[in-house]
Amino acid sequence: MAISLLIADDHELVRAGLVQYLGLFPDIEVVGEAANGDELLEKLNNTFTDVLLLDLAMPGLSGTELIRKVRATHPGMCILVLSMHNETRVVVRALKAGACGYLCKDCSPLTLLEAIRKVSTTGKYLSTAMAEQIAFYPGPLEQDPVELLLSDRERQIYHLLVDGKNVKDIAKQLAISDKTVSTHKFNLLNKLGLKGVADLVRYALQEKL
Repeated sequence: MAISLLIADDHELVRAGLVQYLGLFPDIEVVGEAANGDELLEKLNNTFTDVLLLDLAMPGLSGTELIRKVRATHPGMCILVLSMHNETRVVVRALKAGACGYLCKDCSPLTLLEAIRKVSTTGKYLSTAMAEQIAFYPGPLEQDPVELLLSDRERQIYHLLVDGKNVKDIAKQLAISDKTVSTHKFNLLNKLGLKGVADLVRYALQEKL
């Protein structure tokens, strides 16, 4: 029986490429696509899925909050994260939230295929390199103030601000209002004890975040 797979990524080109590539293998059947968290949850309620291939950063509900929501409503489904982020803390957070495996988007197509097959049979996948990265991480993984103090949405906006995005850019990318972004920005600055974006960037550089 083929592995039923649902792809959740907000980039249409990425989804199209994955559908085309995975369609080459008779043991994998792509049964649906989603471009954001709400669409994903709706699709999951109406589509039987063995494996969810999930991007962490999508508009609306996303990241570990989305993983927890999917895990709570579909406990038997395998969640395989496919993300551009390879930071150890990000990987650990996703796994603790309920992801069964984690891949970076710069992996080879064959690695992706191997990961999908493995999570569908054993329920777990992590490359040797990533497992070693976690095992030999220099210092505690739980003491980063950004990870401990900020919500998932605040962390997402934190990273976008550090990347140089302004409030309007972030609102458009996350499909939320300017006011909502400004509120999260105000809250995250207060939680970190910082006064503005310049302090935020300096903080990120000092902490290598």
